[in-house]
Amino acid sequence: MSKPVPFETTLEVRDTCLCLHVQRAARALARRFDEALRPFGLTSGQFSLLMALNRPQPAPMRPVAQLLAMDRTTLTAALKPLQRDGLVAVTTDPADRRGRLLALTPEGEARLARAVPVWRAVHGAVEAGLPGQAEDLRAGLRALC
Repeated sequence: MSKPVPFETTLEVRDTCLCLHVQRAARALARRFDEALRPFGLTSGQFSLLMALNRPQPAPMRPVAQLLAMDRTTLTAALKPLQRDGLVAVTTDPADRRGRLLALTPEGEARLARAVPVWRAVHGAVEAGLPGQAEDLRAGLRALC
């Protein structure tokens, strides 16, 4: 009885699958940043979301969701704990009552400001581990989006 997918295929995917390698790297990076941002009560995803809201004017949901490569439902769920913690305000868009505008609260701005130096330190260490490759990696990842 032969298997429908031979073990050699498993090895091929393990060694060559870009999706698998990006997922593994993303999880490893997220763990590293999550640990560094834990003292601020933030995860790496929450830090990215707060940074996406760090704008001169409140942002509509759609461009924030697009920037973070999220659907609106996922963004809404990600916003809930940040709203609960008083870091993000969600208001009705006066130009379109169906729309929502997202903004950092003063506490969200303060928390983000405290977290940025730690993010910079960890980010610098990650880039130092990729001598001369970080910009190529960013360019390659952007090309996938």
